[in-house]
Amino acid sequence: MQSRGETVMGVDQYTSAHVFEDLPDGGRIVLDRDTESDTAGIARVREHMHAIAAAFAAGDFARPFQVHATAVPGTSLMAARRSAISYQEVDRPRGAEVRIRTSDATAVAAVHQFLAFQRGAHHASGHEGQQDQVP
Repeated sequence: MQSRGETVMGVDQYTSAHVFEDLPDGGRIVLDRDTESDTAGIARVREHMHAIAAAFAAGDFARPFQVHATAVPGTSLMAARRSAISYQEVDRPRGAEVRIRTSDATAVAAVHQFLAFQRGAHHASGHEGQQDQVP
């Protein structure tokens, strides 16, 4: 999965940090490089997160499938309810995040299912500052 992730995202997964955070109105995906001096890696992260926000808004969840080589839970409902969900890419000092928002309770549940799968698969934290949560 790490090598597929590097191919899809354009950065080494071992020198990047993910956060997949559930929020009451959806959640957020954070991808940061380990250092601010990796300007090329940070630029690739930002390009990737911008592309993710645009693809998800269009109901296209091919990238998570490519990374995980399996259907990712929540994505079929997120695609079906794409008009009720917004995705906003926000630059960060060492990368970027995609903020996911919806007022649709079914879509919130799908987003949380998606983020929970990602946390487990990436051994990632659910909130910034937490240690990795290995299932």
